[in-house]
Order: sequence, then C-alpha cells, then structure tokens
Amino acid sequence: MTQPTQLSAPLSQAHWVGSGIVFAVLAMASLSFSDATSKWVLLSVSPVMVLWFRYAVQALGTTLVLAPLRGRAMWRTHSLRWQLLRGLLMVSCSLLAFYCLQRMPVAEFTATVMLTPLVLTVLARFVMKEKVSPLRWLMVVGGLVGALLVIRPGGQVDSTVGWMALTVVVTYAVFQAVTSHMTRTEDPAVMQLYTGWVGWAVSTLLVFNAWVTPQSLNEWLLLLLVGLAATLGQYLLIVAFSKAPASVVSPFLYTAVGFSTLLGWWLFDHIPDAWAFTGMALVVLCGLVSSRIKFASQA
Repeated sequence: MTQPTQLSAPLSQAHWVGSGIVFAVLAMASLSFSDATSKWVLLSVSPVMVLWFRYAVQALGTTLVLAPLRGRAMWRTHSLRWQLLRGLLMVSCSLLAFYCLQRMPVAEFTATVMLTPLVLTVLARFVMKEKVSPLRWLMVVGGLVGALLVIRPGGQVDSTVGWMALTVVVTYAVFQAVTSHMTRTEDPAVMQLYTGWVGWAVSTLLVFNAWVTPQSLNEWLLLLLVGLAATLGQYLLIVAFSKAPASVVSPFLYTAVGFSTLLGWWLFDHIPDAWAFTGMALVVLCGLVSSRIKFASQA
C-alpha cells in the first residue's frame, strides 16, 4: 500500500514546480504586455498620468482583495520604514521606466532591465559582503557589454535614454535587495498593498500639475490595462516563487525578452538590429549562467 504514496509524492512535487514555471511565464507575458501598452498610451498621455493610473489600480485592486479576508490586519507590518522605502524605490523605478519606454523600443528596454540580477551580484559583494566567484564577475562584465551593444551610440536607441534605462536597472536592483530582506519578516501580499498605496500617494503629488483628462474611451481603457496587467504580473510572480524554488523559476523570467520583442514587432513594427539582438542575447546568456552558478553554490 505504500507504493502509490511513494509515487504520488514526486508527482505532486513535479506538479507544483511545473505550475510555478507556468505562473512565471504568465507573469512575464503580463508585465511585457503592460510595458507595451504603456508605450502605446504614452504616445498621447504623459508618463506621470500613466504612473498615477498604474498605481491607482494596484492600490485599489489589492485593497479590494485583502480587505474582506483580513480587515484592518492587512496593514500589519513589522517595519513601516522599510515598506515606505520599498514603495518609493518602486515608484521611482516605474516613472523612469515610463520615460524610457516613451523614447526606446520595448524589446531593447526589457533586455536592459534583465541586467538587474547581474547588478544584484555587485550589491551582494559590496553591500552584503557575499563571496562572488570570478566566473560570476565575468558574467557581470559580459552582461554590461551586452547592454552597451543595445544602447550603443549610432544604434536604434538614443544613448541618453539608454543610460536612463541603466538607472532603472540600478534602482530596480536596490528594490529587489530590499524586497529580499523584507520577505524574512513581511507578508508578500502586505508588501504589495503598501507598494500600491505609496506609489499612488507619490504619483498623486506629481500628477497635480500634469493632469490632462483622457479625451477618448480608448485612452481610458489603455490606462486601465496598464494598471491591471502590471498588478496581475506582480501577483503571478509572487505565486510563481511560492510554488517553485527560485533556482527553477528565475531562468524563465528571461522569457520577457521574447514577449517584448514580439509585442514590439506586432504593435510598433519594430525589429531590433543585428547588434541589438547580439547584445540582448548576451545579457540573457550571462544572466542565466550567473543564476545557475549562484543556485548551484547554494545547493
């Protein structure tokens, strides 16, 4: 009678891991769709307006989901200062990202943001004093070379905007480091709630002098889609990491580059040139190898 139990355990574990991968890919598809939709609506709406709608949807949506389940307990946190810092980092990252998307193709932007795990390696060494192997340093250099190929002078991306995209990477890497620290004591759903409301509060202050009422139903729908897709993507990513180990989920985050390239071609008729493709591939390769080395050393 024990044999079915022995067989069902690995099958059950494989099911959970498989669902984690599916959720990760769906999260990347949703976030890529949010970026592409943002670029589309930014043709007629200011970045600050898009920012406000993006966080208004997250704040309201998260509250409506958590309030019936937890009541006032949904605001319970071990460190309000860390929650505020995380929210400020995320809204800063989002605003910079919208300015970048307004001026550069979606695929190239997404590939540049994929440098984030490599920048986290630098933070791990110099801020958290972790040991970093020579091979991982080589991957950091390789990823940077790949990013420079994407934003090179004379390419399809304005180098000034390219450097702004690198600022997004650094900001997002610090955000990820803060998130990693907070997950030791904080509920991910509560973190999502605070991020939404901090982002909404900051964007509300910024939008006062930039508010222009959308002139068409199409603009209203696109702004709503940006918020819904971004919020759904973040939620799916949390679910993915809850169902499968980070070592399994992380490689599938790079599917975002493929989704963004496809959406950039479909919506904007843009295809990266050969050098940009080479740089994007190098960033993805170095990120994958670095992740594999990291998780292998932790095993």
